[in-house]
Amino acid sequence: MTSTARYTDSSGWQQQAGYSRAVRRGPVITVSGTTATGPDGAALCPGDTLGQARICLERVLGAVAALGGTPDDVVRTVVYLAPDANWEEASQAHREALGDVAPANTMLYVAGLIGGDFLVEVEAMAVAAG
Repeated sequence: MTSTARYTDSSGWQQQAGYSRAVRRGPVITVSGTTATGPDGAALCPGDTLGQARICLERVLGAVAALGGTPDDVVRTVVYLAPDANWEEASQAHREALGDVAPANTMLYVAGLIGGDFLVEVEAMAVAAG
């Protein structure tokens, strides 16, 4: 039987909704949708797509690392954008964080994200050795 490892962070959403920031089963690490949430639950960098996307990607990669993966292990990302988000800035942040890895990616606009002032949400999948 393959063991399962879970990672949670301090965003507060996980406990409220009953999920983990990331889960690893075997070599597969799946990271839940991640926003730029501050300690008080409010959005960091309100109105700043680039700033929020950078924070989201930093947290996603931190979750991958917490479960034994590296940025090179990331094989897929999904970037959700609120209607007021700038896709070019989100793309810039993705390129900065993962451009050398070049994972499969989907970026799309959605009607909105849960919580006020959130412009970007990122989820990922990684396949790590060991």
